[in-house]
Amino acid sequence: MAVDQHCPVLQIVGYQNSGKTTLVEKLIEAASADGMEIATIKHHGHGGKPDTEITSKDSRRHRLAGASFTVVEGQGVLQMEGVRSKWSLENLIELYQYFQPDVILVEGYKAEDYPKVVLIRDSEDLSLLENVTNVLCAVVWTPVDIENVKTFPIEAQEQYIKYILDTMRD
Repeated sequence: MAVDQHCPVLQIVGYQNSGKTTLVEKLIEAASADGMEIATIKHHGHGGKPDTEITSKDSRRHRLAGASFTVVEGQGVLQMEGVRSKWSLENLIELYQYFQPDVILVEGYKAEDYPKVVLIRDSEDLSLLENVTNVLCAVVWTPVDIENVKTFPIEAQEQYIKYILDTMRD
């Protein structure tokens, strides 16, 4: 955790339909069951602005899983509602200081440098590991060879959830 950071930040990254939102939901549920207060930030990375409906599908899933606070950002539109030319991840994390969560889970923002869980569906997704930093672990859908990265099969949910939660608590 950075000196000026008020709580741990963990990113969940992967290509579209890799299971990012599902993993965030599972982490929220497990952390909430342990008494942790979780806030989430969702990057709307599919191009364009997020839906104007404040109950965006993924952020709604975050809230229903138990997140205390969640925002979605895409092309400068922040659903919480505020508009400016751009919202940086740093700006959003600073904003969350007011809400004092125990952990901030970030879905997306691949280029940022916070600890990451990377979701890999197949060998074609391995290129993602070349473009991200600070990888805590990878959760893989099919057996793939990844050097120097702690790897869990998608079926080992209990093990990787425990590993990730233990890391968030440290």
